[in-house]
Formats: sequence, structure tokens, C-alpha cells
Amino acid sequence: MARIIPLSEGSFTVDGTKKFSPFKVGTDHMQDRPHGSLLVEIQPFLVITDRDYILFDTGLGFRNSDGVLQIHQHLINNGINPMEITKVLMSHLHKDHSGGVTAVDPITGERTLTFPNATYYVNNEEMVYAMEHAGKSYHSEDIVLLGQRDNVVFTTGNGTIDGYIHYEVTGGHCPYHQVFLVDDGEDKVFFGGDVAPQISQMKSRFAAKYDYDGKRSMELRQEFLERGKQEGWTFLFYHDTKEPFAKF
Repeated sequence: MARIIPLSEGSFTVDGTKKFSPFKVGTDHMQDRPHGSLLVEIQPFLVITDRDYILFDTGLGFRNSDGVLQIHQHLINNGINPMEITKVLMSHLHKDHSGGVTAVDPITGERTLTFPNATYYVNNEEMVYAMEHAGKSYHSEDIVLLGQRDNVVFTTGNGTIDGYIHYEVTGGHCPYHQVFLVDDGEDKVFFGGDVAPQISQMKSRFAAKYDYDGKRSMELRQEFLERGKQEGWTFLFYHDTKEPFAKF
């Protein structure tokens, strides 16, 4: 049985400037935020299988008041040593998904990969695109190290990792966005990144303005929903403020 642990960094609003501002549900109010702001969770996931500790995306890379990376603290709180992570699977490299790929050591000032014992899987074309389009959505300083380390695998197109983790380039949200399906023979766990970010989006047909190709994303959600229903997938929702994962 695969074990799923959501690693939420909290709720945030994001506006047209692509700035993520913490949002306390129950005390903060959406009407106080810039017009057109979206409310999202920032929620990487750990999936534990018989063979791996798999991390899906890495969050914003924020530290807590003690200076510890939030994502590391969440793992520790769940009895997991961050050094035990074996694979980091990246759907894409927007800063709210890749901010925790690397971190600057507060003492030495040196930037290192946050999960040094893991193998990172990153789409090659997405990496090139991210470096070429550094700015609001892509922060090159967070990800440039990926190109300089031996434990990073750059993938192209669709394929399979270790015979049981399938990846598929979808586009939609950004040109080289990819999704993952973990099939360990017992469970099927699907991570759709920002093509399937919230449960409500799976249930309604709409094209989002913030997607590179909103129509493509809309079609993909319908397609994955049907496949997931037929095959009994558990969907992981990176941006859902209420329901981290669900089956349909």
C-alpha cells in the first residue's frame, strides 16, 4: 500500500504580479487582496512505496521561525528524515513548485539541493524554457543548480522510471508540464501538478486564463478524470485548500 503524506506550506493568495502572500483561512478576507487574486494551497506530497520515498514538487521553499525549511519540518513531523527521500519528481519549474529544490545555507551562504540523497527527475525542455523565461514565474536562482549535479535526470517526452512510475508530458499549464502515475501493483497514485491542481477543477469545464493553453488543460482534466475513474486512481491536488487527495 502506498502511503500519502501532504506537506502543505499553507494557504496563499496569488495576484497578477505572481506574488504569493500567506492567507489565514478564517481571519483573512479575499476582498482585502488585490482584484483577481486566487486562493491556493501550496502542497507538495510524499508518497511512500515499498521501494521509494517519492516527493512530488517542492513548494515555495519557505523556512519556519526556527530557520528550518518548512518541507523538511513537515517530513520530520511525520517521522521521515529528509535525507531518506529517494526521488523528487518535478511537474514543472514555476517558483511555487520549485522554490524548495535548492536552499541557501544560513551559515555558509552556500546553495545546495534540499534533498541531496534523492534523484531529481526534471523535464529537459522545461528546464531550458525556465532558464530562458526567468522572471515572475520562473526563478533561475532556485533551479540553476539542477544542471550542475549528477543526481538529476533530465527526461524528454513520456517514459517510465524503475518500471512503475510513468511520466507524461502534457503541456497545458506551461509548454513542457508533465504528470506522473505511480502504479506499484496495489495502488495507482496520480500527480497532475497544475493541470489537475484542485478537485473543483476536475468537476467543472473551464479554461483558466493563467494557463499557457487553457483549452488543452481543460481537455486534459476531463481525460484524466475518466482514466482515473476507470483505473481507480488516487489524485493528489497540489493547490486544493480543503481536499489534498481523492478518488472519483
